[in-house]
Amino acid sequence: MNELVQIKRNDVYTDTFIIADGTENKHKNVKELIVKYEKQFKSLGTLYVLNGESSGGRPEQYYELNEPQSAFLMTLLRNSDIVIDFKLNLVKQFYAMRKFILEKQTAEWQQARLQSKQTRLQETDAIKQLVEYAESQGSEHADKLYMTYSKLVKSLAGHDKRDATDSDTLFMIIAFERTLFGIINSEMEMETPYKQIYQKAKQELTQLKLYWARPQLAQTNITLTSTS
Repeated sequence: MNELVQIKRNDVYTDTFIIADGTENKHKNVKELIVKYEKQFKSLGTLYVLNGESSGGRPEQYYELNEPQSAFLMTLLRNSDIVIDFKLNLVKQFYAMRKFILEKQTAEWQQARLQSKQTRLQETDAIKQLVEYAESQGSEHADKLYMTYSKLVKSLAGHDKRDATDSDTLFMIIAFERTLFGIINSEMEMETPYKQIYQKAKQELTQLKLYWARPQLAQTNITLTSTS
Protein backbone atom coordinates (compact mmCIF):
# COMPACT_ATOMS: atom_id res chain seq x y z
CA MET A 1 0.00 0.00 0.00
CA ASN A 2 1.30 3.47 -0.87
CA GLU A 3 1.94 5.81 2.04
CA LEU A 4 -0.98 8.19 2.21
CA VAL A 5 -0.01 9.95 5.45
CA GLN A 6 3.12 11.18 7.16
CA ILE A 7 4.16 12.75 10.44
CA LYS A 8 4.84 16.47 10.42
CA ARG A 9 4.78 19.03 13.21
CA ASN A 10 3.98 16.26 15.73
CA ASP A 11 0.76 15.43 13.90
CA VAL A 12 -0.36 13.22 11.00
CA TYR A 13 -1.06 14.77 7.60
CA THR A 14 -2.03 13.88 4.07
CA ASP A 15 -2.19 16.33 1.16
CA THR A 16 -4.42 17.31 -1.72
CA PHE A 17 -2.14 15.74 -4.34
CA ILE A 18 -2.56 12.36 -2.62
CA ILE A 19 -6.31 12.77 -2.20
CA ALA A 20 -6.86 13.90 -5.78
CA ASP A 21 -4.79 11.03 -7.14
CA GLY A 22 -6.35 8.42 -4.84
CA THR A 23 -9.92 9.44 -5.59
CA GLU A 24 -9.29 10.09 -9.30
CA ASN A 25 -10.36 13.72 -9.02
CA LYS A 26 -8.63 16.66 -10.63
CA HIS A 27 -6.33 18.42 -8.17
CA LYS A 28 -7.81 21.75 -9.22
CA ASN A 29 -11.29 20.58 -8.26
CA VAL A 30 -10.14 19.30 -4.87
CA LYS A 31 -8.50 22.65 -4.11
CA GLU A 32 -11.64 24.50 -5.17
CA LEU A 33 -13.61 22.63 -2.51
CA ILE A 34 -11.13 23.76 0.13
CA VAL A 35 -11.34 27.37 -1.03
CA LYS A 36 -15.14 27.19 -1.02
CA TYR A 37 -15.25 25.84 2.54
CA GLU A 38 -12.09 27.50 3.80
CA LYS A 39 -13.72 28.72 7.02
CA GLN A 40 -14.79 25.19 7.94
CA PHE A 41 -11.38 23.73 7.14
CA LYS A 42 -9.63 26.35 9.27
CA SER A 43 -11.97 25.58 12.17
CA LEU A 44 -10.45 22.06 12.18
CA GLY A 45 -6.84 23.23 12.36
CA THR A 46 -4.24 25.34 10.61
CA LEU A 47 -4.61 25.14 6.84
CA TYR A 48 -1.12 24.74 5.37
CA VAL A 49 -0.60 25.87 1.77
CA LEU A 50 2.67 24.69 0.21
CA ASN A 51 4.43 24.95 -3.13
CA GLY A 52 4.96 21.76 -5.08
CA GLU A 53 4.82 20.29 -8.56
CA SER A 54 1.90 18.84 -10.46
CA SER A 55 2.09 15.39 -12.03
CA GLY A 56 3.22 17.15 -15.20
CA GLY A 57 6.11 18.80 -13.41
CA ARG A 58 4.60 22.28 -13.32
CA PRO A 59 4.77 24.44 -10.16
CA GLU A 60 1.51 24.17 -8.24
CA GLN A 61 0.30 24.97 -4.76
CA TYR A 62 -1.25 22.24 -2.64
CA TYR A 63 -2.70 21.82 0.84
CA GLU A 64 -1.57 19.67 3.73
CA LEU A 65 -4.52 18.41 5.75
CA ASN A 66 -4.72 16.90 9.21
CA GLU A 67 -7.07 14.02 9.97
CA PRO A 68 -10.24 16.07 10.71
CA GLN A 69 -9.64 18.25 7.65
CA SER A 70 -9.13 15.28 5.35
CA ALA A 71 -12.21 13.55 6.80
CA PHE A 72 -14.28 16.68 6.12
CA LEU A 73 -12.92 16.84 2.57
CA MET A 74 -13.98 13.23 2.05
CA THR A 75 -17.58 14.20 2.86
CA LEU A 76 -17.48 16.78 0.05
CA LEU A 77 -16.39 14.30 -2.62
CA ARG A 78 -18.93 12.35 -4.62
CA ASN A 79 -18.93 8.69 -3.61
CA SER A 80 -17.81 5.95 -5.97
CA ASP A 81 -16.17 2.57 -5.43
CA ILE A 82 -12.78 4.20 -5.95
CA VAL A 83 -13.50 7.00 -3.48
CA ILE A 84 -14.87 4.58 -0.87
CA ASP A 85 -11.81 2.31 -1.15
CA PHE A 86 -9.52 5.32 -0.82
CA LYS A 87 -11.40 6.59 2.24
CA LEU A 88 -11.01 3.20 3.89
CA ASN A 89 -7.26 3.08 3.24
CA LEU A 90 -6.83 6.67 4.41
CA VAL A 91 -8.68 5.98 7.67
CA LYS A 92 -6.57 2.87 8.27
CA GLN A 93 -3.34 4.74 7.69
CA PHE A 94 -4.29 7.67 9.91
CA TYR A 95 -5.17 5.19 12.65
CA ALA A 96 -1.94 3.23 12.21
CA MET A 97 0.18 6.38 12.26
CA ARG A 98 -1.50 7.71 15.39
CA LYS A 99 -0.95 4.33 17.03
CA PHE A 100 2.70 4.54 16.00
CA ILE A 101 3.07 8.03 17.53
CA LEU A 102 1.85 6.62 20.83
CA GLU A 103 4.19 3.64 20.52
CA LYS A 104 7.20 5.93 20.00
CA GLN A 105 6.61 7.22 23.51
CA THR A 106 7.03 3.76 25.06
CA ALA A 107 10.26 2.48 26.62
CA GLU A 108 10.25 -0.53 24.30
CA TRP A 109 10.35 1.60 21.17
CA GLN A 110 13.02 3.89 22.60
CA GLN A 111 15.16 0.87 23.47
CA ALA A 112 14.63 -0.66 20.03
CA ARG A 113 15.63 2.60 18.33
CA LEU A 114 18.80 2.85 20.44
CA GLN A 115 19.75 -0.74 19.64
CA SER A 116 19.05 -0.05 15.98
CA LYS A 117 21.48 2.87 15.97
CA GLN A 118 24.18 0.80 17.64
CA THR A 119 23.73 -2.13 15.27
CA ARG A 120 23.74 0.18 12.26
CA LEU A 121 27.16 1.49 13.32
CA GLN A 122 28.49 -2.07 13.60
CA GLU A 123 27.13 -2.92 10.17
CA THR A 124 28.65 0.25 8.66
CA ASP A 125 32.06 -0.60 10.15
CA ALA A 126 31.84 -4.12 8.73
CA ILE A 127 30.93 -2.84 5.27
CA LYS A 128 33.81 -0.35 5.41
CA GLN A 129 36.18 -3.27 5.94
CA LEU A 130 34.38 -5.18 3.18
CA VAL A 131 34.96 -2.30 0.75
CA GLU A 132 38.71 -2.50 1.37
CA TYR A 133 38.52 -6.29 1.12
CA ALA A 134 36.67 -6.10 -2.23
CA GLU A 135 39.16 -3.60 -3.59
CA SER A 136 41.99 -5.96 -2.71
CA GLN A 137 40.19 -8.57 -4.84
CA GLY A 138 40.06 -6.23 -7.82
CA SER A 139 36.62 -4.62 -7.43
CA GLU A 140 36.38 -1.27 -9.22
CA HIS A 141 33.04 -0.32 -7.68
CA ALA A 142 33.51 -1.42 -4.08
CA ASP A 143 32.19 1.91 -2.80
CA LYS A 144 28.72 0.86 -4.00
CA LEU A 145 28.63 -1.97 -1.46
CA TYR A 146 27.17 0.38 1.16
CA MET A 147 24.13 0.99 -1.04
CA THR A 148 23.92 -2.66 -2.10
CA TYR A 149 23.74 -4.02 1.45
CA SER A 150 21.47 -1.20 2.65
CA LYS A 151 19.02 -1.98 -0.17
CA LEU A 152 19.09 -5.64 0.82
CA VAL A 153 18.04 -4.86 4.40
CA LYS A 154 15.47 -2.32 3.23
CA SER A 155 13.86 -4.71 0.74
CA LEU A 156 13.54 -7.50 3.30
CA ALA A 157 12.34 -5.24 6.12
CA GLY A 158 9.97 -3.36 3.84
CA HIS A 159 10.97 -0.13 5.55
CA ASP A 160 14.08 1.98 6.08
CA LYS A 161 12.68 5.04 7.88
CA ARG A 162 13.60 3.95 11.36
CA ASP A 163 12.05 6.94 13.10
CA ALA A 164 8.76 6.13 11.39
CA THR A 165 8.45 2.41 11.97
CA ASP A 166 7.12 0.25 14.81
CA SER A 167 9.05 -1.75 17.41
CA ASP A 168 8.56 -5.10 15.68
CA THR A 169 10.06 -3.79 12.43
CA LEU A 170 12.93 -2.16 14.31
CA PHE A 171 13.73 -5.44 16.04
CA MET A 172 13.60 -7.21 12.67
CA ILE A 173 16.06 -4.68 11.19
CA ILE A 174 18.34 -5.20 14.19
CA ALA A 175 18.28 -8.96 13.59
CA PHE A 176 19.09 -8.46 9.91
CA GLU A 177 21.99 -6.12 10.60
CA ARG A 178 23.47 -8.25 13.36
CA THR A 179 23.33 -11.25 11.06
CA LEU A 180 24.88 -9.24 8.26
CA PHE A 181 27.66 -8.00 10.52
CA GLY A 182 28.51 -11.58 11.55
CA ILE A 183 28.42 -12.94 7.99
CA ILE A 184 30.69 -10.24 6.59
CA ASN A 185 33.30 -10.64 9.31
CA SER A 186 33.35 -14.44 9.32
CA GLU A 187 33.42 -14.76 5.53
CA MET A 188 36.25 -12.27 5.20
CA GLU A 189 38.23 -14.31 7.74
CA MET A 190 37.69 -17.37 5.52
CA GLU A 191 38.80 -15.29 2.49
CA THR A 192 35.51 -15.85 0.68
CA PRO A 193 35.24 -13.86 -2.59
CA TYR A 194 33.36 -10.66 -1.90
CA LYS A 195 30.63 -11.42 -4.46
CA GLN A 196 29.91 -14.73 -2.73
CA ILE A 197 29.65 -12.94 0.61
CA TYR A 198 26.70 -10.96 -0.72
CA GLN A 199 24.96 -14.07 -2.03
CA LYS A 200 25.42 -15.80 1.32
CA ALA A 201 24.13 -12.75 3.16
CA LYS A 202 21.08 -12.51 0.91
CA GLN A 203 20.30 -16.20 1.40
CA GLU A 204 20.63 -16.13 5.19
CA LEU A 205 18.69 -12.89 5.61
CA THR A 206 15.91 -14.24 3.41
CA GLN A 207 15.70 -17.31 5.63
CA LEU A 208 15.68 -15.06 8.69
CA LYS A 209 12.78 -13.11 7.21
CA LEU A 210 10.81 -16.35 6.87
CA TYR A 211 11.66 -17.26 10.45
CA TRP A 212 10.62 -13.82 11.67
CA ALA A 213 7.12 -14.33 10.33
CA ARG A 214 6.62 -17.31 12.62
CA PRO A 215 5.28 -17.29 16.20
CA GLN A 216 8.85 -17.20 17.60
CA LEU A 217 8.81 -13.45 16.97
CA ALA A 218 8.04 -12.56 20.59
CA GLN A 219 10.87 -14.73 21.87
CA THR A 220 13.25 -13.20 19.33
CA ASN A 221 12.36 -9.72 20.59
CA ILE A 222 13.11 -10.76 24.16
CA THR A 223 16.48 -12.23 23.14
CA LEU A 224 17.48 -9.12 21.23
CA THR A 225 16.53 -6.86 24.11
CA SER A 226 18.50 -8.88 26.63
CA THR A 227 21.69 -8.74 24.55
CA SER A 228 21.83 -4.95 24.28
